[in-house]
Amino acid sequence: MSSEDASKITGAGASGWARKLSVYRTPNTWRAIGELAITALPFALVWYLMYWSLEHAHYWLYALLLFPAVGFLVRLFLIQHDCGHQAFFASRRANDWVGRCIGVLTLTAYDHWRHAHAIHHATSGNLDRRGVGDIDTITVAEYLARSRLTRLRYRIYRHPAIMFGIGPSFIFMLQNRLPAGFMRSGWRPWISTMATNIGIALLGTLLIDLVGVRTFVLVALPVMVLGATVGAWLFYVQHQFVHTYWDKAGQWDVREASLHGSSHYDLPGVLRWFTANIGVHHVHHLSSGIPYYRLPRVLSDYPALRDVGRITLAQSIGLVRLALWDEDSRRMISFADLRRRRRAAAALPRAA
Repeated sequence: MSSEDASKITGAGASGWARKLSVYRTPNTWRAIGELAITALPFALVWYLMYWSLEHAHYWLYALLLFPAVGFLVRLFLIQHDCGHQAFFASRRANDWVGRCIGVLTLTAYDHWRHAHAIHHATSGNLDRRGVGDIDTITVAEYLARSRLTRLRYRIYRHPAIMFGIGPSFIFMLQNRLPAGFMRSGWRPWISTMATNIGIALLGTLLIDLVGVRTFVLVALPVMVLGATVGAWLFYVQHQFVHTYWDKAGQWDVREASLHGSSHYDLPGVLRWFTANIGVHHVHHLSSGIPYYRLPRVLSDYPALRDVGRITLAQSIGLVRLALWDEDSRRMISFADLRRRRRAAAALPRAA
């Protein structure tokens, strides 16, 4: 569905929706405790069962357990995400300390990430403020103005093997060990990343002492690699779809960018649970203080929002080809689309 069609359906306008959704923002502390318990405890149990499976050579069970382990890790990251928006607990202190503790498991420095993610929310879809918390995206005109070498670099960056394979693991395991993008922004980003690194080292040392290096690597590494890939995929689908929203600063509007620049990734029920409703991303961007467990209620109360930017699991597979923002047609296109367009344009004089 295009952004134009979505405007007709919602009618009230993005700012009007933001005001309506404010009533859903109050966190429920007991619900938060329950959500944390049914995520963290099963994650620990599955992690232990994977260790037990390896120790007793039940490799089929180890392989089966890998998928729920990844799911619970992704869900923990999204609880950390809600903590960063002060949307999980009613207490700011509880949000921050739970977020910091989970950050040791997700290899993500909570305070540093929270700051970068706030910038993402404040600048999403703004062509003049790209670069923090975004997937690098350039326009067709910018791409054509680049040299062959810089075009090649961008094409490599956008290749699925990099975007969803090497890239996510590099970010979570290596890049997150430093306050990337904020290394000259004072001591706070450094405290956040270094404290998280110390926590990771202490937890890793303890687990290695308990289960051994081999088992630790065979359990922790694939769970983290696949979890990073799932996280990258979710973030990609949330903003890299055909009729997303980009505009120059003079025309850019944060509410319009939230409603039309974020998708509704309509996943099957089990995947919605493991991804903590983050697929209802357009509503999340409109009102980031809504706890994830209230996002389905928003769609229930306001059915008009269900079809805004809606993408199904099957439809999302085709999004991997998108790479460039075309300012003329106001849509994301692929390198192949651009190539066909240029060939057609080159053929016009000969046809005439």
